[in-house]
Amino acid sequence: MTLTIRRATREDAALVTAIEAACFPPAEAAGIDRMTPRLARFADHFWIAEEDGLPVGMINGMVIDQKVIDDVMYADASLHRPDGRWQSVFGIGVIPAYRGRGYAAALMKRLIAQAREEGRSGVVRTCKDHMIAFYEQFGYRSMGVSASEHGGAKWNDMILEFEGVGQ
Repeated sequence: MTLTIRRATREDAALVTAIEAACFPPAEAAGIDRMTPRLARFADHFWIAEEDGLPVGMINGMVIDQKVIDDVMYADASLHRPDGRWQSVFGIGVIPAYRGRGYAAALMKRLIAQAREEGRSGVVRTCKDHMIAFYEQFGYRSMGVSASEHGGAKWNDMILEFEGVGQ
């Protein structure tokens, strides 16, 4: 089995929406109505994992100028700031049948590398309690319970700050 990670294109809207639906509860998953404008604004910040050419996971997020993700950002792709200081992670998911193979970690490493290459200050994320340890392995630290009410869930703000980059 060969894993490849490629950038998404605008034509991948249905594909990334299907991956999102397979990975998140309906209240949290972005539909085609949100994925299409996101891809129009920041497709270069969407990555798709493929196992032997079959799409099995993805990661995405807009670039922002603050250290936390506000819920309004999920619905308003125009808030993407190409020259922003922080890469956000809106969603990272691997289709359940393909989990446990390191694909989520490979996607996270790819987005982190992109943020470094682009000179960002770091990466920000919200996550549920059971996922904190996953993000900590990449150097993220918890900033506590998030103000986010996305999908009616409890979230934690996580931050990965790059050393030597202006904060």
